[in-house]
Amino acid sequence: MQRPTTRRRFLAGLGCGALSATPLLGTLAHLTGATRASAQSLPPGDDYRALVCILLAGGNDSFNMIVPHDPDEYDDYLASRSDLALPRDELLVVSPASLDRDFGFHPSMPELQGLFEAGRLATIHNVGTLVEPVTLAGIEAQTARLPLGLYSHSDQIRQWQTSVPDDREALGWGGRLADLLGDVNPQAEISMGISLAGTNDFQAGASTREFSITDTGSIPIFGFGDPDPIQVAREASIRSLVDAYYRNLLEQAFADRMAAGIRNDEIFSAAIAGAPTLDTSFSEAPLSQSLRMIAETISVREALGMRRQTFFVLVGGWDHHDEVLATQAPMLAGVSRALDEFDRALGELGVRDEVTTFTISDFGRTLTSNGRGSDHGWGGNQLVMGGAVRGGDAYGTPPPLYPDNPLDTGRGRLIPTLSTDEYFAELCLWFGVSPGDLTSVLPNLERFASSSPANPPVGFLLG
Repeated sequence: MQRPTTRRRFLAGLGCGALSATPLLGTLAHLTGATRASAQSLPPGDDYRALVCILLAGGNDSFNMIVPHDPDEYDDYLASRSDLALPRDELLVVSPASLDRDFGFHPSMPELQGLFEAGRLATIHNVGTLVEPVTLAGIEAQTARLPLGLYSHSDQIRQWQTSVPDDREALGWGGRLADLLGDVNPQAEISMGISLAGTNDFQAGASTREFSITDTGSIPIFGFGDPDPIQVAREASIRSLVDAYYRNLLEQAFADRMAAGIRNDEIFSAAIAGAPTLDTSFSEAPLSQSLRMIAETISVREALGMRRQTFFVLVGGWDHHDEVLATQAPMLAGVSRALDEFDRALGELGVRDEVTTFTISDFGRTLTSNGRGSDHGWGGNQLVMGGAVRGGDAYGTPPPLYPDNPLDTGRGRLIPTLSTDEYFAELCLWFGVSPGDLTSVLPNLERFASSSPANPPVGFLLG
């Protein structure tokens, strides 16, 4: 016998992608007054800035993405990588401005070579999660404080998004960024953080959460806008239920969340419908299409009331324990092509200087081969792109790649010489966080650096 449908059961059974805009518990916290303790405001103005985070999920083998070209250093790389090494004469050579030696991009990434030479792309070397600065001697003596689950996908992929390596319950640093800047988008009704990968740790804040979209637009409630009479009646019923008042706090929080989801979908859909048609063409690959949608969203930033935004994109499949040479090449080619397309679209929109795109990944890989692949490592290399980037240069310290070097904890798992905190601090300063508020976003930073706009921790971004 079918149980009767009550108002409570009907509400509990609803689900929609647009609800990710505001989490239920976050709504409940808001209703009870449990909001952020403090927030920073930006100086008055209409300037716009956006951070685009691309997660290469699985642990990109970045030692084959950026390879030393200097003969002696290449020989060290070859000795460590053996059957994983790329031929030196196939590398796409670049000359970092601050170094006296060349590097080479993977041969499948000619677009990145061009962006680097144009001064809109920089490489970040040997960056990784760190609780505090450590040495090989401290690790061997078991006195060093190390990140939780150092070689675990679930732990490391989360820590790159939170930049808190000794707390599994930490919020995302993009979410803390939105919490801190608070009312910087006073006219906006949707979140500062927009995700093309659904719910994520990066944009999870104490009072904010991501607004999820797809590469075709927002994620409406199933059946909304459908002219079918049954769906029209269903939509009317849902709207009447969420507009009602509930004495139960959780029921009211859920109804408020549902109403916000409906409203956010309507706001975003109306804005994106007015996006200009881009002349820049994008490939049909998922990353390219995600970046196309981000470009379109940026183009309607004024309609959305946005002065600051973060975007989150996930590209999976980088856990190359086998066949790394054959599998990684087309994937790196896709990243290179998508970044170039995105750069050209931002140029078309006139916002290259206002958007900074950066990569993160679970961890680097082992320098040594496991047969035809590489295993989970620690420090690795990342990419930063944008008009505000001091491009054409390498940042951080390119690590030694010879076997058993002073950073090698075993099998070429390299101790990072640059923490994620320092990497992200530079992005936060550029985004508008004051030096005094950096530790509100990156609580682990004070163990590594004292940062100011005049003295950023790494130096890859203009003020």
